Amino acid sequence: MAPRGRSGGQRGGSRPTGQRTGPRGNQRGAQRGNQHRDGQRKPAAEKSLGGEQVEGRQAIREMLIAQRRKVREIWIASDIDAADVIDDIRDLAADSRVQVLDVARKKIEQTARSEAPQGVIAFAAPLPEADFDDLLKPRGKVNPFLVALDGVTDPGNLGALLRCCDGAGVTGVILPKHRSVHVTPTAAKAAAGAIEHLDIAVVPGLPNAMERMKKAKVWTIGLDDSANRSLFEIGDLARDPVCVILGAEGKGVSRLVRERCDLVVSIPMQGQLSSLNVSVAGALATYEILRNRLAEC
Repeated sequence: MAPRGRSGGQRGGSRPTGQRTGPRGNQRGAQRGNQHRDGQRKPAAEKSLGGEQVEGRQAIREMLIAQRRKVREIWIASDIDAADVIDDIRDLAADSRVQVLDVARKKIEQTARSEAPQGVIAFAAPLPEADFDDLLKPRGKVNPFLVALDGVTDPGNLGALLRCCDGAGVTGVILPKHRSVHVTPTAAKAAAGAIEHLDIAVVPGLPNAMERMKKAKVWTIGLDDSANRSLFEIGDLARDPVCVILGAEGKGVSRLVRERCDLVVSIPMQGQLSSLNVSVAGALATYEILRNRLAEC
């Protein structure tokens, strides 16, 4: 099935973060430090992709395995039960000369920004941001397989989506700079290490990024529960360079984004509910692309 045309889209159819305490102590003076001596505030720092604080055993283990960024320090609860994954973390940290500190569980819980850090926290350099234009290029014989998020603000959903993207072979993820969650400790934990293996780009705005995708001959496929066409009718288009666009929880894709999509599809719903959680919808969409690509082999 081919889209209707590239010139226009189809119409119609965590707990509060609190005050961060890190390996260098708390940040009580951070706000004062953002002011000049003359009383004028300094410009706000650029919002990074995130990932500086990682919680959860699997997420930290994968970060040490990937070796994409510097890990400064790891805290492990002094009363933690013996487990193979904890032994792996200690061994991998030793191999990379990363300091591991045994600390009181209360300190872990006070510093944690996710609901269940599993007795371990790591402090690291921010995740490296991928270059957006690089994501639009083939990787050898593999056409771009991208996922873009339009206003997704729940970190748990972001993490679950990133885990699905890694499993389905997505070659790049695109996040808007504003009005979108980035990689928080909750997102990193839910992703179970996927953030260390995915290329993630941050763009100023999704509509502009979509125009650049069209110029690069990347088809944009929006997922919206009001669309008349089914996700399962994508067919051969999945084998071309594609970007699946997923909208915010409750709102779906925005009007400006929908109007710029080459194709808008929905997931058939046979029960009483009209839509799925965005991370579940994303899993279905990415694996439908993968299924069609594998059928070519």
